[in-house]
Amino acid sequence: MKVKIFDMEDEKDLESAINDFLDDDIEVIDIKYQVSASVFSEEQIYCFSAMIIYTKNY
Repeated sequence: MKVKIFDMEDEKDLESAINDFLDDDIEVIDIKYQVSASVFSEEQIYCFSAMIIYTKNY
């Protein structure tokens, strides 16, 4: 069993990174998704992250 962590500033970038990672050699066990937001000065900052728990099919 392995894990892969993704951390992006944009949800579309996260989606793209996860789709690029997934292939037929991977069996996904679980995906944990999280969004956090903070304020810096007058700017709102988002962080989109996901952890994929998987095994490799050999």
